[in-house]
Amino acid sequence: MYSLEKFPLGIYEKALPKDISWRERLKYAKDLGFDFVEISIDETDERLSRLDWSLDERKEFVSAILETGMRVPSMCFSGHRRFPLGSENSETRKKSLELMKKAIQLAVDLGIRNIQMAGYDVYYEAGNEKTRELYIDGMKQSLKWAEQANVMLSIEIMDHPFMSSITKYLEFDKILNSPFLTVYPDIGNLSAWGNNVREEILKGKNKISSIHLKDTLAVTESFPGKFKEVPFGDGCVDFIEFFKLLEEIDYNGPLLIEMWTEKSENPLKEIQNAKRWIENKMREGGFRC
Repeated sequence: MYSLEKFPLGIYEKALPKDISWRERLKYAKDLGFDFVEISIDETDERLSRLDWSLDERKEFVSAILETGMRVPSMCFSGHRRFPLGSENSETRKKSLELMKKAIQLAVDLGIRNIQMAGYDVYYEAGNEKTRELYIDGMKQSLKWAEQANVMLSIEIMDHPFMSSITKYLEFDKILNSPFLTVYPDIGNLSAWGNNVREEILKGKNKISSIHLKDTLAVTESFPGKFKEVPFGDGCVDFIEFFKLLEEIDYNGPLLIEMWTEKSENPLKEIQNAKRWIENKMREGGFRC
């Protein structure tokens, strides 16, 4: 059973071994000392098919949670990268909303409270004012369903200029005006774009529902940045100052280590090393862990 006295530190599903059952995956996470796992519904057919899980498959997933004592409170829903809300293609937009509705229903059935959405109007298409407006329309409909289901939608600060800061998120928050919309900062992405991290976190602190922890290489005039698979400590994120800031603002929400080691030779060892590194930085920053 989860303890409310413990600070919630989680691990991304794609860090854990891939071709195993959910019971095994959750047990590995528990044995490594994590408090929760974030499930991935990405743009691949394999993971999108989870939106159509049968009743028995949903029961099996919930049973794995109850039996292992490991929570799965959030869903990383990046299927909209392939089927974006802002697409100028009406059939793509229709598909996008269908997936969103299914994701909310799956969240209800599995006990997931927070759906993290990629902050893109479009990804494989060229964005413009029209795609921005279509994205807003799609988010308005998505939030209606989320409100009815009592499920939070959180927009992630991304590896894309469309949603590269909390400041940009707050512009959409003002337009969409829903208590079921929050921001899910990725400290790596936030740092890579050259944002003043302190100012951004302070500006959006009352809207932050969760935070991704990863390192990145900064965007420059001659370099597009690197937003994935940068070893902790090799990138541009000032983790010690970040954890000092979280302690200062009395942040109590989840922190999730985001890694993509599911196909590595020894993913559990890599996760263990990353967790140890993060916890050391937490202590150096005076943050409880």
